[in-house]
Amino acid sequence: MPSLHDRDDAQLNLAVSDVRPFVPSREFDVSRRFYAAIGFTTIWTDDETLALLELGDSRIMLQNYFVRDWAHNFMIVIEVADAADWHQHLHEVLGHGEFGDARVSEPVDEEWGARVTYAWDPCGVLLHFTQWLTSPER
Repeated sequence: MPSLHDRDDAQLNLAVSDVRPFVPSREFDVSRRFYAAIGFTTIWTDDETLALLELGDSRIMLQNYFVRDWAHNFMIVIEVADAADWHQHLHEVLGHGEFGDARVSEPVDEEWGARVTYAWDPCGVLLHFTQWLTSPER
């Protein structure tokens, strides 16, 4: 039987339909409510340890698992049409104070060609709501 290494590259099907990072949460229910409040839809959950969340065409796996250093170094880029509109939306969502340490900063024009609204979820995950001002290098 031939191995994968024996196959011609023209025969390989390496299509990717999704990439889903596992996102930490310190208090699973609080994080689920936070992501729902900012616009994510729950596609599936077992209600205790894992939830598949969707925003636009992108998905994350929110998990009931927390390691401080990992969570505080975890970042997600969310490409958006208008970073200022996202700032306003996040400011309104967070204005009620029900999501603990979650916070949002004013949009910033970064030298690499994007306007970014930075937001931290309830356990410290940094979300970059990124509006490209120039065409991004892909």
